[in-house]
Amino acid sequence: MAKPFDSRNRKRSNNYVRKNEKIRAREVRLIGPNGDQLGLISKTEALEAAKAVGLDLVEISPMARPPVCKVMDFGKFMYEQSKRQKESKSKAASTSKIKEVKFRVRTEEHDYLTKLRHGEEFLYKGNKLKLSLMFRGREQEHKDIGVEVIRRASEDLAHVGTSDTEPRLAGRNVNLVMSPLPATKRKAKYNDDLAPAQ
Repeated sequence: MAKPFDSRNRKRSNNYVRKNEKIRAREVRLIGPNGDQLGLISKTEALEAAKAVGLDLVEISPMARPPVCKVMDFGKFMYEQSKRQKESKSKAASTSKIKEVKFRVRTEEHDYLTKLRHGEEFLYKGNKLKLSLMFRGREQEHKDIGVEVIRRASEDLAHVGTSDTEPRLAGRNVNLVMSPLPATKRKAKYNDDLAPAQ
């Protein structure tokens, strides 16, 4: 059986903003609708000042002592705040992902071209690309061959990306990270079906 609704047990979200009569402090530091500081005044005086101009009293900084309140349109404030949050989320989401293409020392030519096609597609779409090669068994005796395979792959993908570093040995692996070229300079060489860069 579900519990009856009790407002005391309800958790407030982090973006909850107090306004008008919900403000708890007795004294507030008031900022006018034009951004001018009106100083420390009681909550009732601040509410009267807000109602006189037909706006809301919004608690901007609740953690300050005394809290900072501003006379403003509450709906507009919430709209701008949600717009800022969406913008920051989209900036975080638009950062490029790192995709990986794995090679072996004895990768045959057809498989090598298939891996290049995938790598070209990742770079063409604006993602970073990590080229990696793992040595197995006796292949570790010929690490120079592995470095050469990775170097060759980065040169073959130079038309869509630039290598950030030289091929690096890390234990049993050789790694190299590539960044995409600007969209106008990317040209598809191995994938005919990729659309022209915009």
